[in-house]
Amino acid sequence: MEEQDGRSHLPPPLLLQDGPAPPGSYVREQTEMSGGAEENKGGGGRKRMPRLKIPAKIWRTHKKQNQHEELDCVEKEGQKEEQQEEQQEEVCRRLILREELLFSQDAPSEEEEEELQRDVETLTLQIKEAIENTFSSSPTQQEVLRRAVASIMQQEAQDRRWAERPEGRVPAWRPLKSLSRHNALLQNLVMSRLMDAAEDEPGGMDILSSTVKRQVCRLGKRVKEDLLMVAKTVKDCYPPHMDILNIYAGLYHQTFSVQLDQLAAPGLEPDDCSYLLYWVNHCYPQEILRHEELDGLIKTACLGSLLLPDQLNLLEEQYLSYKEDKVRLWLNTALKKEEDTWLSGSTPELIDNYYFSPLAVDAIQVMNNFLTEFNVTIKDQSRIQRLTVHLENFLCSYMKCVEELVSRGQPNGHSVLKAQLVCEQQLRDYITDQTGSLTEEQRCRCLRTLSALKDCGYRSLTSPLQLKMCLRQLWTTSWMDGSLPVIDSLLDSLNQQLSGLTDLKPDCRQDLLAVLHQDVVLQYVKKMMKSRMKRREEELAGAQRMIEDARKMDAFFLDEGCIQPSWLCELLCSLAEILQLQDPASVQLELVNLARNFPDLSAAHVLALLNLKPGLSAADVQCIKRSVKENRLLCVSANHSPAFFSKVKVKWMNNKINHMTLSKPKWL
Repeated sequence: MEEQDGRSHLPPPLLLQDGPAPPGSYVREQTEMSGGAEENKGGGGRKRMPRLKIPAKIWRTHKKQNQHEELDCVEKEGQKEEQQEEQQEEVCRRLILREELLFSQDAPSEEEEEELQRDVETLTLQIKEAIENTFSSSPTQQEVLRRAVASIMQQEAQDRRWAERPEGRVPAWRPLKSLSRHNALLQNLVMSRLMDAAEDEPGGMDILSSTVKRQVCRLGKRVKEDLLMVAKTVKDCYPPHMDILNIYAGLYHQTFSVQLDQLAAPGLEPDDCSYLLYWVNHCYPQEILRHEELDGLIKTACLGSLLLPDQLNLLEEQYLSYKEDKVRLWLNTALKKEEDTWLSGSTPELIDNYYFSPLAVDAIQVMNNFLTEFNVTIKDQSRIQRLTVHLENFLCSYMKCVEELVSRGQPNGHSVLKAQLVCEQQLRDYITDQTGSLTEEQRCRCLRTLSALKDCGYRSLTSPLQLKMCLRQLWTTSWMDGSLPVIDSLLDSLNQQLSGLTDLKPDCRQDLLAVLHQDVVLQYVKKMMKSRMKRREEELAGAQRMIEDARKMDAFFLDEGCIQPSWLCELLCSLAEILQLQDPASVQLELVNLARNFPDLSAAHVLALLNLKPGLSAADVQCIKRSVKENRLLCVSANHSPAFFSKVKVKWMNNKINHMTLSKPKWL
């Protein structure tokens, strides 16, 4: 009867049925077998004892035997673990089978139902343990997790099967909701790991200066390490449709956000605020979510920012206000230190035989430090103008200080100006290269200020030349016949003046020479346009002298080291050609070419040049003027010639032309 009753019920629980043999049975069996063998060998062994002549050999043999026994134990343990893992995966399938068989009966046994429920709970605990150990360093954890996830999928499928059955008895544990439990476990796991990471352990992040920085760094580091581990190993334990990497990314994002929200309390220290913004706006989205092993796998658009917009704006405003004050303070301090050095009468430092000032280097370093930090701290890059506006203000203050230095006429003034011209060049190069930080309007304003500073320095260094006085004898009879060497005298004065500029940096000296060359030609052309020739001989003599003077000036500045193209010489030769020509059509063609090469040649300039040729009729003047106006439009947009005629003021010519009596043809 007992056997029949036993067969009428379902098999005993799977965990017990497929388990190992009773403890000790296998061991006792092996012990009895080995013991009998030893007894059988015992008597004969004592008789053969005298034959053992090499004890060392026996010891080596015994040692090898022990090693083999240890390897056998390791292999057995490994086989036992594999058997348990296979059991874990098989347990779920057989439990479902038992559940189906049990609840397919009309009157299931309550005892078997309770036993089955206990086995289901045991399986649930095993799955829970596997999930909680997801980030364990155990070499077998990945396979354990994979089997646990497979069990979850099986239980989810069983929940769906029971849900599709409208009638009949349902197990008390259904629906088991294994996937929901799994997701809750993941959330608790992530929270636990970040809470553990946030603890301020001594010696962990000693390089960081505050508790807030250390906490933020540990949290971020834990997020990065765990997400990388999910992408490398954990992801392979889950079916692709679960997209487990993005599930983990969402949980870590949410938990990290909560932790940072607690740290971003009112009254946060400026350095802590900066470091927190660095993680929120740069390090987390750029170095973690877009890590080379995560880029393209995480749906970053669905995550958003770690902080809410209002809170992020408050932190950024706090950061910007603090940094604005710092930028202003440091730039003003650098300028004040430089100005104090000027006022003390000190001579600037000589480096490589030219005067040098550290002001530009200091200012550039200040701006670079703040702008570099800003780029990885503030999300809205357009707000960078709140810092760069202080560079504009600094340059304006710098310009005023240089002007005051020139006006005071200090003994060390020239040496200081030479050093400041080096600073101007360094600042100009820096501002020109700032393509992302400065707006185009800001860049133009800064460059205009620097140009004014450079002009102030050049005027002061070359002021003793008095170009107007040196050129006042141009277009006189003595100059035209060659008896008065106006340009030769001017170049001799320039040679003496430039000998005192050997301690100016070579690049700055070349720029000064180019500016000085242009200033000389400007004064030369201004003097020419105010002249009046009455005879043809004067035109020819003046044109010939212009060509000679242009070549002399060009050769002089080339010898002094000016390496810029000699377009000024070509300009003077072109003007001389206009004086030499008598045919109105040829004059017209030459003026059209001049207007194309120099778009800033205005109608007043054209009239001033034509006024030098008394042989032209009023009709010729009007025709030439109209032709220049019509043909200059063809090439203005493509012309890149430097401005020249715009610096030659000829407003007087308009008044003079208006008072001239010109006979105009009726068709004009």
